Amino acid sequence: MNHKPIVEKMRVSFDLDEVLFVSPKTHKTEPPLHFPWCRMYTERLRLGTPDLIHKLQEMGYEVWVYTSSFRTERYITNLFRHYGVRFDGIVNGDRHQREVQGKNKTVMPQKLPNRYRISLHIDDEEVVCSSAGQYGFRAYRLDAQDDDWEEKIIQRVEQIKKLEQITRTGKVDQNS
Repeated sequence: MNHKPIVEKMRVSFDLDEVLFVSPKTHKTEPPLHFPWCRMYTERLRLGTPDLIHKLQEMGYEVWVYTSSFRTERYITNLFRHYGVRFDGIVNGDRHQREVQGKNKTVMPQKLPNRYRISLHIDDEEVVCSSAGQYGFRAYRLDAQDDDWEEKIIQRVEQIKKLEQITRTGKVDQNS
């Protein structure tokens, strides 16, 4: 019997508020949803969000949401479904509280992406990004309007992929 090793997909996560959900006053946004959905889902997506998520998934990455907000998984799933987006995983404030903080007497960081085998987390908060090294995860800070944000994130994801390949195998896969 010929067994191929199981290769896990690399995971990338996005925060919601000020990363994927932005104000049209400060950022370019996707068009609002049509009535009546625009009344139920008032958040506006950063321009390019659906395209970036689709591209990352087509490239073989899992894309997750990791938010400290207490929006339900169902709410997040349904909102993004209207934009044609399906996430591979969602960690909201409730899940983080239950699975990361749990009964720890020590206060855990507000996000701990490596707990979910997330290789790169994109966030707007300096405190999350600056604590990445201390807690053993990688973060990319995204907050201001940036017309090149999609390309920058793809470049960073590809860099992390190569670093993980080197760590795992001691060499870079020339085919990727």
